[in-house]
Amino acid sequence: MKPIYIPEPFRIKSVEPLKMLTRQEREEKIAAAGYNVFSLASEDVYIDLLTDSGTNAMSSAQWAGVMLGDESYAGASSYYHVQESAQQIFGMPYVQLVHQGRAAEKVLLPVLLQGKKYAISNMHFDTTRAHVELAGARAIDCVVPEALDTTTYFDFKGNMDVPRLEQYIHDLGAENIGVIIMTVTNNSAGGQPVSVANIRETSAVAHKYGIPLMIDAARYAENSYFVKQRETEFKNCPIADIVKAMFQEADCFTMSSKKDAIVNMGGLIGCRDKALFELIKQRTISFEGFVTYGGMSGRDIEALAIGLKEGVDENYLRYRIGQMEYLAGRLEEGGIPFQSPVGGHAVFVDAKKLLPHIPYYQFPAQALAIELYREAGIRACDIGSYMLGNDPDTGKQLEAEFEFTRLAIPRRVYTQSHLDVIADALLNIKERAKEIKGYKIVEEPPILRHFTAKLAPLD
Repeated sequence: MKPIYIPEPFRIKSVEPLKMLTRQEREEKIAAAGYNVFSLASEDVYIDLLTDSGTNAMSSAQWAGVMLGDESYAGASSYYHVQESAQQIFGMPYVQLVHQGRAAEKVLLPVLLQGKKYAISNMHFDTTRAHVELAGARAIDCVVPEALDTTTYFDFKGNMDVPRLEQYIHDLGAENIGVIIMTVTNNSAGGQPVSVANIRETSAVAHKYGIPLMIDAARYAENSYFVKQRETEFKNCPIADIVKAMFQEADCFTMSSKKDAIVNMGGLIGCRDKALFELIKQRTISFEGFVTYGGMSGRDIEALAIGLKEGVDENYLRYRIGQMEYLAGRLEEGGIPFQSPVGGHAVFVDAKKLLPHIPYYQFPAQALAIELYREAGIRACDIGSYMLGNDPDTGKQLEAEFEFTRLAIPRRVYTQSHLDVIADALLNIKERAKEIKGYKIVEEPPILRHFTAKLAPLD
């Protein structure tokens, strides 16, 4: 069946010109960048799918809010506005502003992991894993086995494997586990949703053993939309009620607001415990700034307060998820393997299947990302062994569960024509997939290496 495109529930009011380099120019640019897509200048990229974080188009209401932002150092009205929005949406009494998601992790995770050895998650994303390790603990992933089969449909591939979670707790000792983390949607598993039933089961296990449950809430609205579509209990529920049902099971949350709150900068921490909140506030003052601005400008805070509410609009979410479904449909027609069903913020192309001749230690997902840039000026990123990095204890390259090349679609930015360019580029690459070579790392930092490492193509 021909893929169906969901029309935009908005009209375009402002445009940003793009340019397309020649193939030779793109070859030169990616080589000069050390074959690291993060090192490319944005002006040299035609379609930028590196991330959906902070790359969104704000609404006219948000831009109007920018003009109303209160830049007072303490007690700004914008702070109270965002607190009101966040408390209403998430149902947690204590909310702290920070400038982005990794700042939230930097503030909260060392508190939860003090004196602890492990954090367990359905899957840690890159910065979460890094902050667990920086706190002296080790990150353990515990996603359901259905997620590992990219070709077979399963409603909630992002779910926690609850029996295995309980076994980990038994084997490692509850006293050694500082936090259980639910990432919604599960980014590393392919932007896959988590069911409310699974959150409830995970919460019951966590509280049975006295371990706090934290939600990584970056894509809370997209997850709620999938719940409404796939979980019978919630088929007639407003998105806002589904969000509350998820978060009432958690003790705390961190959030990069740069995703589902549709802003360019911002983050949140929420919790229920007043004593924990006092620690959060003190650490925020040390790392981010005074509690009522949390490292953000008043105009960004005002845009966040508005974006939190826009992000749960069902018409917008139908279009948002529809873009992923359209692009995935084009790829399925052309025989391009991807994590199926498609996730909420990106299409995760299965580079392990598309480039089976490239072993994990030569980074097939990174090789495909580089090839996409060469082919059509499209910037995507590796969610695989290259991103996973080395074992923090042995220094040896880890093998990721997946070798995904992530095509992350910014919110309210690209049109159907752009999606067709992406699909056509991948179909062209598929025709010469056997010719594509792997890469080796020639320079890397010890933590979060994929942001700044330099690579070289293998002969």
